[in-house]
Amino acid sequence: MNAADYFLRNACDEAPAFITTEGQVAYAQLKAICARLADELTGCGIRAGQRVAILAKNSPLWAAAYLAILKIGAVAVPISNLYPLEEVQRVLDFAECKFLFLDKPAQVKYASVCSGLSCFLLENNLLQADSTPWLAPDPGFDLDSDAALMPTSGTTARPRLVRVTHRNLQANTESIIEYLELTAAERMMVVLPFYYCYGASLLHTHLRVGATLVISNTFAYPETVLDMMETTQCTGLAGVPSTYQILLRNSSFPKRELPRLRKIQQAGGKLHNALLQELAASRPQAQIYVMYGQTEATARLSYLPPELLQSKIGSIGRGIPGVSLKVLDENGKQIQPGQTGEIVAWGQNISPGYLDDPEASREKFRNGALYTGDLATVDEDGYIYIVDRKSDFIKSFGHRISSYEIESCLLQIPQVVSAAVVGLPDEQAGEQIAAFLVRKTGAALTEQDVLRHCQTRLPRHMLPQSVIFLQALPLNAHGKVLKSELRKMKATA
Repeated sequence: MNAADYFLRNACDEAPAFITTEGQVAYAQLKAICARLADELTGCGIRAGQRVAILAKNSPLWAAAYLAILKIGAVAVPISNLYPLEEVQRVLDFAECKFLFLDKPAQVKYASVCSGLSCFLLENNLLQADSTPWLAPDPGFDLDSDAALMPTSGTTARPRLVRVTHRNLQANTESIIEYLELTAAERMMVVLPFYYCYGASLLHTHLRVGATLVISNTFAYPETVLDMMETTQCTGLAGVPSTYQILLRNSSFPKRELPRLRKIQQAGGKLHNALLQELAASRPQAQIYVMYGQTEATARLSYLPPELLQSKIGSIGRGIPGVSLKVLDENGKQIQPGQTGEIVAWGQNISPGYLDDPEASREKFRNGALYTGDLATVDEDGYIYIVDRKSDFIKSFGHRISSYEIESCLLQIPQVVSAAVVGLPDEQAGEQIAAFLVRKTGAALTEQDVLRHCQTRLPRHMLPQSVIFLQALPLNAHGKVLKSELRKMKATA
């Protein structure tokens, strides 16, 4: 069966699929909207294999449009509603999209992209959609056909779209459900966008078990999110490092009881050990899952069991069910503890490659494996510890320096909400170390305070040459720090 049928197969029609500030949407209602939108697509001549974009904020209607695309065998192209106009146009053109679902704010913001493209406005009147029959699954459906083209968070000269198949989606969803032990009783607070593979994985897994997704599009106001978690009795929360940096050091999250919160997921980059310790201390009743993944792997690749958080702190764990992870040296041999190599993955969740980019596909996907570009070490038990991205290592005075290690030191300062370290061109050193910090509201932390802290904890060659305080770190549409923007910022200062 295709992924849409797979996701909705186990749900109770009367159960709430979504809770938003505007009310609830039951599974039966969701299916009716999906069927209505699937009819809209086929009525406009959209056929299997053609690309259909979604440009909207998170909502039950976003999910319905996505499922409708998958149901008819078309290919979903989720696009960030934070992209500038030119980037949206580039993705639409590159993917050769034939149809666009969008909401009212996107219609206003991106009015010019609608010309010459069949569009459908996702409006709340769809919530009263007549009960359109949901067609029976096609038993002969090709699971290796593309289900979605997911933009990566990296920056390239042209869009880089990851091909994700129906088999990829189902395999990764099964794996995640198994290790998280998800059931229909879950109520997941969603602050991550569905156009991001991590946010999409929340949608996939919770629909599959018939659970409830609570949607908030207001993380700029974390107290609003926390209020909603309380009133809807959320059992789950998922975030990237910036999510937890804000919650732990610039919100009331550590003091809130949230007694129903039982499962906390962290992925999308390394949450440094000091913050992991704070998270564990603030939520002693919850299981904290540190995870690792890539868009090229549909979503997840590894997880650290919650009971090992303290004894293996800083580790991303080992491969999830159905995924084999190895750390290989430059000769393709598995490394020994204390050595460093690249994380390589095998599994049915691995993408077949990038859209129309054979050169990048050959580099990233080799012999059925995904070469992640992340450098790591392993311990004696085979647990993996990321050292840094290949592209983020700093080379200074002959030393190869991990930006992660310096950032971990900086985040031991309680007044620091978030930190990012980059290397900048320097004639003598090769690269000098620059640290960008966001202070807690009202904190009087100075550059000298930061340097004194580092001098007692880091070797001389790892000390920052400059400390720059910002109101906020630049983030991409997935909530990850844009180190390329920090380098530009310092170069033009």
